[in-house]
Amino acid sequence: MDFMDSALHEDWINAINAALNTSAQILRVGIVGGGSINDARKIETSEGVFFAKLNDAGLFPGMFEAEMDGLLFLQKHCAFNIPKPTATGRTGDIQWIVMEYIVAAAKSETYWEDFGIQLAHLHQQSAPTFGYDKSNYLGSLPQLNTPNASWPEFFVEQRIRPQLKLAVEKEEASGEMQRLLEKLCSRPERYFSVEKPAALHGDLWTGNFSTDPSGNATIFDPAVYYGHREMDLAMSRLFGSFDHRFYLAYHDTYPLEPGWEERVHIANLYPLLAHLNIFGGSYSGQIMSILRRYI
Repeated sequence: MDFMDSALHEDWINAINAALNTSAQILRVGIVGGGSINDARKIETSEGVFFAKLNDAGLFPGMFEAEMDGLLFLQKHCAFNIPKPTATGRTGDIQWIVMEYIVAAAKSETYWEDFGIQLAHLHQQSAPTFGYDKSNYLGSLPQLNTPNASWPEFFVEQRIRPQLKLAVEKEEASGEMQRLLEKLCSRPERYFSVEKPAALHGDLWTGNFSTDPSGNATIFDPAVYYGHREMDLAMSRLFGSFDHRFYLAYHDTYPLEPGWEERVHIANLYPLLAHLNIFGGSYSGQIMSILRRYI
């Protein structure tokens, strides 16, 4: 879909301007790079700067409603500077979300330590069960969150099996991959420490955090749910690890169970399977390496 088509452009710009509920005039709309799923825009108005994302409403129904819910969840449960969502809506076949545009600055001297402490405090927020009261998205894939009192069962039924089923349908899962994942699913309790449900960001890789104008951490693009806290820590190591000061500060604030640095590889099977299903076979080698080593 060409979001810059003149007629479509005018329609969604007018809809977003109406949603801002101000008398602001839109001065400039610029393209923001870095994303692989959504069309991202910086919208400069006479009353401030906003960040907007657009996508095909038919391909990813409810994606931005879920994102807005996730941002509000994080605002409620943590001390990070979270982009404040303004509105979400649909214009024809285009869905969109508008939020605060946070201007990045250089990292503060205690950036990583504060980041680790704040994530630990988020994870100390708990709930009676693992899961969430609604499904949402991990990237462009639906993420199921049916509550379960057992983390191993939740991990198998809401995380691994749906991704494995999709990978088989896409012919991305070899016979050996299927066999080893089924072995994991038969005894998942062997691969995790016992933890209470923790409030999670859910997609905490290196592309989903930045700095705010004060040089402190801001996190965004959430896939929230209550899960095992090692899931967030695993994601933080998947595509380039966070600074070591982050992990030290986290552990000092909310000590991790021994062996967590090995268990995170099992936790990362979920996002790796999701990437396999979104982007294709280049991730199969990493998945098989983990399965052969740990399963």
